[in-house]
Amino acid sequence: MSLLDNPRSPRVRAVAKLARKAARSETGLFLLEGPQAVAEALTYSPHLMVELYATPTALDRYTDIGQTAVDAGVDIEFISEEVLDAMSDTVTPQGFIAVCKQFPTALKDIFAAKPKLIAILEEVRDPGNAGTIIRAADSAGADAVILTGRSVDLYNPKVVRATTGSLFHLPVAVDATLSDVRARARAAGLQILAADIKGDDMLEARNSGLLTAPTAWLFGNEARGLTDDDLLYADRSISVPIYGRAESMNLATAASVCLYETAFAQRS
Repeated sequence: MSLLDNPRSPRVRAVAKLARKAARSETGLFLLEGPQAVAEALTYSPHLMVELYATPTALDRYTDIGQTAVDAGVDIEFISEEVLDAMSDTVTPQGFIAVCKQFPTALKDIFAAKPKLIAILEEVRDPGNAGTIIRAADSAGADAVILTGRSVDLYNPKVVRATTGSLFHLPVAVDATLSDVRARARAAGLQILAADIKGDDMLEARNSGLLTAPTAWLFGNEARGLTDDDLLYADRSISVPIYGRAESMNLATAASVCLYETAFAQRS
């Protein structure tokens, strides 16, 4: 068994560079870390995997990943713990690192598929929030997620980790503009609902039947929310009420509520 054990080798440095946006933009590649994300990629999109690395210990622990890689025709290269640390963007890497091709979905293809539920992220800058919203959209059965050009890079390692593999489950578009999204959403028969603290109460929206219609939810910046100009792109603004004494609600949590409320309404 050959082992890549030099943390200063050119190959290791090339993988580590993918933590930086400039390297991702130049190569069209991104980092994938951890057993769960690697397993999802091997199961749903093995053709995107360019390189797959694992420590012998990790492969002994997750034998199912090794078998899935074999079945998918993806070779695994063994690496030392030192090389793993050098490649990884995390403080405590979990034994698996892959290099994958970026695969954003074209905006026109998302709306051509006649979606019923979409999440739009406008100037969402926190990687953890963006990744968690993608995961929530996947969980709620949404048809797609759209990131505008003012949002965090979809392939930022922290975004990818926060999706926990959901990145490979539903279409995600990037670098969109709200004007383009609104035009396409209206042409496809979707209403745009903005999640905004000054909006109408979610309970009223639920009781009125508003949420049963095909819907694109618009979520804004963590600190500032949606600007007045952003809100002009929405058909209506809806707020998630806070019944307790919390000062505010995390964006990803609020987005999860919005997406699930709509999923419940559309399935009832």
